[in-house]
Amino acid sequence: MADVSTLKAISPIDGRYAHQVNALTPICSEFGLMHFRIKAEITWFEMLAACSEIHELPSLNRETLQFLQNIISTFDTTDAKTIKTIEKQTNHDVKAIEYFLKKQFAKHELLKNYQEFIHFACTSEDINNVAYALMLKELREAHLLPLMRSISGKLKSMAKKYAAEAMLSHTHGQAASPTTMGKELANFVYRLNRQIEYFQNAPILAKMNGAVGNYNAHITSFKHIDWIKLSQKFIKKLSLENNPYTTQIEPHDYLAHICQILNLFNVILIDLCRDIWGYISLGYFKQAQKSDEIGSSTMPHKINPIDFENAEGNLGIANALLEHFANKLPISRWQRDLSDSTVLRNLGTVFAHMSIAYQSILKGLDKLDTQPKLMQEILNKHWEILAEPIQVIMRRYGIDEPYEKLKVFTRGKAITADDMQHFLSNLDLPNEAKSELLALTPDNYLGLAEKLAKQV
Repeated sequence: MADVSTLKAISPIDGRYAHQVNALTPICSEFGLMHFRIKAEITWFEMLAACSEIHELPSLNRETLQFLQNIISTFDTTDAKTIKTIEKQTNHDVKAIEYFLKKQFAKHELLKNYQEFIHFACTSEDINNVAYALMLKELREAHLLPLMRSISGKLKSMAKKYAAEAMLSHTHGQAASPTTMGKELANFVYRLNRQIEYFQNAPILAKMNGAVGNYNAHITSFKHIDWIKLSQKFIKKLSLENNPYTTQIEPHDYLAHICQILNLFNVILIDLCRDIWGYISLGYFKQAQKSDEIGSSTMPHKINPIDFENAEGNLGIANALLEHFANKLPISRWQRDLSDSTVLRNLGTVFAHMSIAYQSILKGLDKLDTQPKLMQEILNKHWEILAEPIQVIMRRYGIDEPYEKLKVFTRGKAITADDMQHFLSNLDLPNEAKSELLALTPDNYLGLAEKLAKQV
């Protein structure tokens, strides 16, 4: 049952679809952003403590390191509320993180003496860009890639299951050479897998180089430290890729690239949704019936393809935002303006719409089964599609104007099996070639469709 908070939510993500995106809330909510900021701050503090050239900050023993890790691992909503209370005073969200950590350090006998090394030489963007990079990394590995692979995997199993199920193709909406349902689904498997590979291998960049990217404060405080090397080590420790050349902000080029990959992945899924919607309309697919579900408020017979329609709508919203991200985020006036900040806060919105769409597609695919008898009946009404192989064989054996002869014979006409047999019997072809053509039917003229579907 929906509670009052979801019923009054402005966004359907936090309302109608909240139960579908619960797994995202610890990652890309404001709570999640705070959590990743804390991880960035503590990891930087640990890196400074491990630097032998900073004599003012001692190396940390195992107990102290465990205390720091516990701050990260036990972070909860009570801590998040404390940070929000501090932010009301500071009017600065990253400074509120720093002050929260100082309160935690004050509880520890050693760390209470080194509170000022929290956020040392950092600009807010040093912390923010790392936090968003960590957020994206976890979203990719824990949520998006598993869903993307599930869709591809489901389509792959369907491609193999329906590899030999012949169906009429439609090019330009008109009857065309036959294919199989499995081969058509295999096409999507291959397309999606390419984008999944690009997405999983796309580097996630981060920087830790100060107010304008030049290590100004770092060098002023400790001249003999190789800050470039230390920064690279810090970024690598977080399993991110270092960006050595930035202004105050990491320029988000990598994020724009990822948005473009995801945009294309979603476009391919929209293509899939529309094709399946069409195949359901033609009767190639039937949907599983659920006795308690209603398709139409007035037409009791209907089972609507709502899962694919829902997915198409959510993918459209996601792609509108992804396109904006890709076009906007790499642009920042001079060394920094704040226009990227509010945009980045909507990362969760994009991924929520994608998650809802991906789940809808998986739900819809699970309801589908083909109707091979109907597909064969439709094929057998279109013997004219064999005009293609016949004219090709006629070309091979030097018969004049084969295309033109087939055009006169078939174009705009309803050709029956008897009509085709009569036409073939009058062709001046070698017996073997004629026998092969006479054996062709609309449901066996499939080329390598079955093989391609099975080996995708």
